[in-house]
Amino acid sequence: MAKRSALCAIDDPEPSARTLIEQAYAQLRDDIVTGRLMPGERLRVEHLKAGYGVSAGTLREAITRLASDALVVTEGQRGFRVAPIALEDLEDITNLRVQIETTALRQSIRAGDAHWRQRVQQAFAAISAEEPIAPGRRRHWEQLNVGFHEALLSGCASAWTLRVLRLLSRHTERYRSFAMALPGCARNVHAEHAAIFEFAMTGQDARAALALEAHIRTTPDLLMQALRDGRASLPGSTATPVQQAQTATI
Repeated sequence: MAKRSALCAIDDPEPSARTLIEQAYAQLRDDIVTGRLMPGERLRVEHLKAGYGVSAGTLREAITRLASDALVVTEGQRGFRVAPIALEDLEDITNLRVQIETTALRQSIRAGDAHWRQRVQQAFAAISAEEPIAPGRRRHWEQLNVGFHEALLSGCASAWTLRVLRLLSRHTERYRSFAMALPGCARNVHAEHAAIFEFAMTGQDARAALALEAHIRTTPDLLMQALRDGRASLPGSTATPVQQAQTATI
C-alpha cells in the first residue's frame, strides 16, 4: 500500500496519543471501506505503522477499535485481518438496515420541523450537485451521501438508532464501493435520492419509506446479478461467482 502522509503533521505539531489513535482509526476505516485494504488482508502492524505515520502501539489501538466495529477480525495470537465480505453478510446487513432505517425515517418525517426541512433540503442540494458522480469525486460523494441520509433521519429522537445505523452504513459502503465499480453497472442514484426527498418533503412517510427500502436494496441486487452473470466475484473469496451467487438468496 502506498505510504500515507505522517499523521502527526496534520495540525498539531505534538498531537495527543488519543488524537493520533482517532486519526489512525479514521484513516484505517476509510481504507477498509474503500477497498484499499482488501477483505481478508492481514494487518501487519510493524509493516503498516510507517505508512500511517504512527507507533505500533497507536496503530494496534486503532485496529482494536475497528475490531469492535466488526471491520477487522482478530486471529487469536496471530494478529488481525480485514473482515471478509460475503453476500450472506450483506443480506443480513441490508435486512437490518431496512427495518431500522425505514422506521426511523417515518418517525423523522412526522416529527420534522422547519429546521429539519432546511437541513434535508441543503443536504439534497449538496449531493445533487455531485450526481452523476464524476471521476475522482467518489470519496466526496460518499461523505455527502452519509450527510443526506443522516439529515433525513435527524428528526428521529433515538440516539441509539442513529448510532446503529451509522455503523451499518459503514459496512454497506464496503459493498456499494464494489458494486458501483462493476462494469455495466446501471444505476441512477440521483433519481433514487430525489424520490426519497420528494416524499419526505411532502410528508408522505409511507412512500418515503418504500423508496428508501428500494434504494437500500439496490446494492445487493446489483451484486447478485453481477455474480449470476459471471461479471464479478467478491474480493477475498475463493468461490466462483456462480458459487457465491448460490450461497445467498438476496
